[in-house]
Amino acid sequence: MDAHPTTPVALLLATQHTEQDAGAEALALALAQRRGAPLAVVLPIESNAELEMAAPDVAARADDEAGRRREALEAQARAAGVALELRVRRGPLPHAEILDEAKARGAALLVIRRRGRRGLLANLLVGEMVRNVVAHAPCSVLVVPRAAAMWQRRVLVSLDPTSPDMTPVSTAAAIAAECGLPLSVLAVAGPAAEAMQHAERALQQAWSAARGFGVAVDAATRVGRPHEQVVAGAKQLGADLLVIGRHGSDSLAHAWLGGVAQKVIGLAEQPVLVCITPSPSSTGPRT
Repeated sequence: MDAHPTTPVALLLATQHTEQDAGAEALALALAQRRGAPLAVVLPIESNAELEMAAPDVAARADDEAGRRREALEAQARAAGVALELRVRRGPLPHAEILDEAKARGAALLVIRRRGRRGLLANLLVGEMVRNVVAHAPCSVLVVPRAAAMWQRRVLVSLDPTSPDMTPVSTAAAIAAECGLPLSVLAVAGPAAEAMQHAERALQQAWSAARGFGVAVDAATRVGRPHEQVVAGAKQLGADLLVIGRHGSDSLAHAWLGGVAQKVIGLAEQPVLVCITPSPSSTGPRT
């Protein structure tokens, strides 16, 4: 295991270097290239101390596999011209190792895959490890499908009409401005007149906030099931980055991820940035 990091990082990639991690790895390397900065990486290895003590060959095989994955990641980074700051972490819960690394490094943005290996849990919209990471992460999380690539067309931010928090909007607008892309703001409301009024007011506030970043902005209200409308809206508009918010404390966030957010993350064809409102002393993610 590497020495414990102490320097805060803007970008942290969490990967187990499986085929499902390919999109997250490629996108994280592209972001690091864009910044001209090293890429911090955490490679979580699931381990059982009691089993490994009873069967040392199990631990040896795990170490060998971790070494092969590390070498493969380093070769991939060299080909991309990106320096890695990679740390292997062992523990019974991979998501806990990822979260601890993000906290230790003071990461501003965590990049992770959407699903794990195919098998008994293949039908899950979002892998259990990823679900736990997104629900409890101390920073914003970019969840990346296997086939995703760097955004080049449009950024779409999904607005919650019931929340006054404009952090997802300002984050999406900053990304759009940095990349020279248009921004779409979408609010999904129920058919009731009051719900539509809430959505329209929220859209006006969001439009004003986004225009301050100097980007081209369009805003629209859609009626229907939120996750269906968000995913359909992103596809129809040609957006290749989707920004949503995470609300509430850890327990509330976990419950929230079981509904609309998890469905959006699991069904979207593009990377989904789950924007977590920073504390007053911190800043949002740069991309």
